[in-house]
Amino acid sequence: MTATVQIGNVTKHYGRIAAVTDVSFELGEGEMVALIGHNGAGKTTLMKLMLGLIRPTGGSILVLGDNPAAGQFAGRRHLGYLPENVSFDAALTGRETQTFYARLKRERVAKALQLLDAVGLGAAASRRVGTYSKGMRQRLGLAQALIGRPQVLLLDEPTTGLDPELRQTFYEVIQRLAAEGTTVLLSSHALTELEERAGRVIIMHRGIKVADGSIESLRKLARLPTRIRLKVAGLAPGEVPSWLPASAPRRRLNGHIVEIDAAPEQKIELLRCATASGTALEDLDIVPPNLDELYAHFLRRSEAKP
Repeated sequence: MTATVQIGNVTKHYGRIAAVTDVSFELGEGEMVALIGHNGAGKTTLMKLMLGLIRPTGGSILVLGDNPAAGQFAGRRHLGYLPENVSFDAALTGRETQTFYARLKRERVAKALQLLDAVGLGAAASRRVGTYSKGMRQRLGLAQALIGRPQVLLLDEPTTGLDPELRQTFYEVIQRLAAEGTTVLLSSHALTELEERAGRVIIMHRGIKVADGSIESLRKLARLPTRIRLKVAGLAPGEVPSWLPASAPRRRLNGHIVEIDAAPEQKIELLRCATASGTALEDLDIVPPNLDELYAHFLRRSEAKP
């Protein structure tokens, strides 16, 4: 997989404040990567460094083979960027705004205007941006970020203000771009959305990269318990199945449901016991640690380091 973005030991200071400290990673063609962290963790700073809007204090950055901080950054034409807070000329219409950005990127205006329909702004294209709601301005920001089918797409809180239907449409668009080879780096606090879609997660904390990998690899590293819910017929009040090891953390929920927190190495054995014991199982749910839990785990681990 060809690397489109290469970040090597990058540091960015604002006076005495370290916004980013010794961060390294690569992004490849067709990757959809979630960049997560609390406010002030360094996510937006990293995106601005990739765009060449600010220069690193130390380290190296290559985007599409160019150094963004070098002045002449030919690759910028092939980048799409949606900032967290979009701002457009309120006097222009949606169509005029999109036309302006298409000409700025030297892309075909007709194709750029088609993106207004893709983000649900076709009917409002002739209205002035000053009359748009926050969600509509966010959609316009998405449309300009997608002009020219960028090779690298940087999205900072892209679904803020979008209703559920448009969020689904948005993810369909960027997943299609990723399938066609676009590198997508997406920062968001909506971790549930990212868990279902991102192939890789980078976790930032106070300017430091504390985790990087697929959801599955982060689960293996964290070794958090998997929640197993069993609906068992014929249990008396307070009773738990006899086959459950005494060491397995468990609790009774309502009715006949027993919930077990199983360590990674216990999962298969517990399920084998449940099916081999003759227990009348009516239902079974296996809930692995979600991205919210993984995020909290790696932040706690980072805080605990000296």
